[in-house]
Amino acid sequence: MLVIKDLEKSYGKFKALNKLNLEIKKGEIFGFIGPNGAGKSTTMKIISGLLSPDSGEVYVDGIDAIKNNKALKDKIGYMPDFFGVYDNLKAIEYLEFYASIYGIVGIDARKLGMDLLELVNLQDKYDCNVDGLSRGMKQRLCLARCLVHNPELLILDEPASGMDPRARFEMKGILKNLKDMGKTIIVSSHILPELGEICTNIGIVKNGTVVCHGTVDEIMSRAAGLSPYIITVMDNVEKAIESLREIPEVGEISVDGNKITANISGGDKEGKDLLKALVLKDVSVIGYARAVGNLEDVFIQITEDDNN
Repeated sequence: MLVIKDLEKSYGKFKALNKLNLEIKKGEIFGFIGPNGAGKSTTMKIISGLLSPDSGEVYVDGIDAIKNNKALKDKIGYMPDFFGVYDNLKAIEYLEFYASIYGIVGIDARKLGMDLLELVNLQDKYDCNVDGLSRGMKQRLCLARCLVHNPELLILDEPASGMDPRARFEMKGILKNLKDMGKTIIVSSHILPELGEICTNIGIVKNGTVVCHGTVDEIMSRAAGLSPYIITVMDNVEKAIESLREIPEVGEISVDGNKITANISGGDKEGKDLLKALVLKDVSVIGYARAVGNLEDVFIQITEDDNN
């Protein structure tokens, strides 16, 4: 559905995108994450035809998105992180207005608007003024607006920004429904645990380039490799710490009672060798496990490099 090759964009001396490459297949919910200023919004605006790159290629469903910008209008629905609504309109009038832009008017526009409001769980608010809606409701209304022309690709920049937990839960359900309808979705968010729940693939962008890309399972496997081991000893904590510090693969060590947390470079083999070394030193190990990794572990590990 989407192929990006060597995308570059600069704002003066600041290089927002630095040979960014990405491929997203049809039907995916792709989580696009990275620190502020990493290039997420710039990439999304270029895909949507709202911004021109300095160089590189973008293809949406085989269409050259840079050379054939107009051909993309029917294929893409874009929801920015900051958006405006027409406060003097009712929710159904708001959608009817946008439907008219695509030549859908009258009864057809009303039916489409009501169907979309039902899709985003706002059917009971159809007659309410937009300015009377909560932030979460406005977010869902704007998502409905993006769907007026039935696009194949949805680009959602921070769609859950400012939402309370209940509103975020509803948004997750809506996105899953859209995936089941065959939509391809690119979504950026700083709420990483929730992205892990709904996304099929994840991409982490840093300094204008994608540095980690894969399925959620692949990303979580990497998270496991970043997690420390938690070692519980029966007694003689000092001896255990002394033994750990003799092992080159062991990094930072912290202690909480008889529980020792140790960062270890390497994977399962190094973890197995560590346990063996402790046993040979007559350390009474009664608990030994790797901490459960998550998407935030990967994100923090990768983005920490910017500060080192």
